[in-house]
Amino acid sequence: MSAVKRNAPDPESRPARLLGLRLVNLLTIAAALVVIAIGYVLLSRGSITAAPLLLVIGYVVLIPAALLLGYRRLRR
Repeated sequence: MSAVKRNAPDPESRPARLLGLRLVNLLTIAAALVVIAIGYVLLSRGSITAAPLLLVIGYVVLIPAALLLGYRRLRR
């Protein structure tokens, strides 16, 4: 007889997660990449106000928020 763990979740029933990130994390990272891309486009066109502002928001606010949003400790 083989021992079966009753409390262990079935790997097939859990949703697939990319690098342990949830959907809210992935959407925030996508928003950060869009904001950063727009910032670089504006920077190439000579914007000296909006471009740095968008780049700072993307790098300093959105990317850390994407990593910290919905953070849960991994269970053993």
